[in-house]
Amino acid sequence: MLPRIFIVLVPTALLLAGCATDKSQYPSLARRPAERLTASFDTPTVPVEIVRPAPPTAVTDKLGGLVNAAEAADAKFGTREARARAVVGSAAHAKIGSESWAAATIAVAELEAARSEAMLALSDLDMLFNEASVSGQEANGIGAARDKVTSLITRQDQVLAELRGRLGS
Repeated sequence: MLPRIFIVLVPTALLLAGCATDKSQYPSLARRPAERLTASFDTPTVPVEIVRPAPPTAVTDKLGGLVNAAEAADAKFGTREARARAVVGSAAHAKIGSESWAAATIAVAELEAARSEAMLALSDLDMLFNEASVSGQEANGIGAARDKVTSLITRQDQVLAELRGRLGS
């Protein structure tokens, strides 16, 4: 058996022999000039303004009709709202399935039908807005009409949520 000292000295001698080899045969691990970042980028001083063309007149002509349709649906909603509030008020503590509860549910459904007419106008406005945006056209007028219809529908949603809450459905 080999003495313990040989077991330690032989691997150490081999490791030291590897360190004594000629270093010129291996590439340096230092950064080369091509690896250094030396470029600089100038930022534009003048902001680029994008001019979008106006949507076709056929599109802008539709806007008034769609807003008018939504406002007519909102007027219909408003006339049905007073009746629905009265019917839901009388059925607020009624059992689900009772006659007064059913009448209140029908009144709320009539409000939802009026709201759906406004939603049709909103969906057409959304489609026009998306088409104008995708084709790179100016869409501010369409967006304003869409915002107006959205505010009508938001108010209708609040009324419907309140009535459904009072009805318990």
